[in-house]
Amino acid sequence: MMPTRLIAALVCLPALAATLPAAEAAPQSTRPGRPTAEAKPAPKPPSLDDLFARLRASEDPAEAKGIARLIERHMAGSGSPTVDLLTDRARQAVTAHDFPLAAELMDRVTALEPNWSEGWNRRATVFWLLTDKDDALADLRRALVLEPRHFEAWAAMGRIYESLDDKARALAAFRRAKALYPQMEKVGEAINRLTPEVDGRDL
Repeated sequence: MMPTRLIAALVCLPALAATLPAAEAAPQSTRPGRPTAEAKPAPKPPSLDDLFARLRASEDPAEAKGIARLIERHMAGSGSPTVDLLTDRARQAVTAHDFPLAAELMDRVTALEPNWSEGWNRRATVFWLLTDKDDALADLRRALVLEPRHFEAWAAMGRIYESLDDKARALAAFRRAKALYPQMEKVGEAINRLTPEVDGRDL
């Protein structure tokens, strides 16, 4: 509830304003000879290159996660309303565990926008859910040709290679992901787990 004194002050303001000279009661912007303040332009959003540079340099996990989300949001749009709609329907199909429908929709996405790296990455996810690891790896390679800094694609490739017991390739993929996103969750654990088996233990 508003304090009584504050209410009284607010009630008195109109009467007080009426007693002021017109020049004093007028807003500052209307006084003669006083320039009108110009609105500052909105700050320019950081480019994808800037975000990747900040992600590599960040030493704070929470900050890095926020930057990673900005990068993911930046790459999530294909530039085509039709493709974005199909991709969203594929996401809904995955949520409903209709993986064959999701694969069919993502087939159309990659056909319509073959230069969109995120389309290949998402179709790889669907193939992974369908336990089609060969096609998943093929799509991840296509995604990384188009955007070599796609840390999620590198991490996914590492997980698939590890599931195939190809530990050397898994370790290489995880290291690529960590180089791009040093604070990426669980990637460091995977590297620590695989390094002794691949590179040998230090004596």
